[in-house]
Amino acid sequence: MIQAATFGTPIAEASRPYELLLIFGSLIALAGAAVLGWRLLTRRLVAVTVDGASMEPTYRDGDRVLVRRGRLPATGHVVVVEYPSVDGKWTLPPLRDGASAAEVGRRRWLIKRVAAAPGDPVPRDRVPALTEERVPPGMVVLLGDNPGSSFDSRRIGYFSGERILGAVLHAPRSPSP
Repeated sequence: MIQAATFGTPIAEASRPYELLLIFGSLIALAGAAVLGWRLLTRRLVAVTVDGASMEPTYRDGDRVLVRRGRLPATGHVVVVEYPSVDGKWTLPPLRDGASAAEVGRRRWLIKRVAAAPGDPVPRDRVPALTEERVPPGMVVLLGDNPGSSFDSRRIGYFSGERILGAVLHAPRSPSP
């Protein structure tokens, strides 16, 4: 039989500071992970308020939508895209990936439906001014659901895919007027 020899403090008392250090370190790591997760989540999800009638009846003025930032959405998805000038140009460079809420808030945005993504046939029946057979790489055709009130590809042509903030994930309905 082997016996452990101790000098001074019993083993249970000597390990107490290490246990506290382990617990404290774990709590700090957990808090750090929570903060990091929150920062990543808030940079990937953005809440947007619809302003105007261009997407009626799907979305009405005042509706709030949750937008997931990221990859280029597919045809049929509803997206939030940066508002260009009347000539279809933008005065600022594209928003960088991971831009903060403050950076997003300093831009003007539109909500539209993707009518055609890169490589898709151009929907000439809805956008006769576009003459290409297929949507060029990096570009999209965006249309509002309410053509009479929509500033979209019918007026300015293609939108650059890099100007899309993201796709609408969730849109709780506002009460009917």
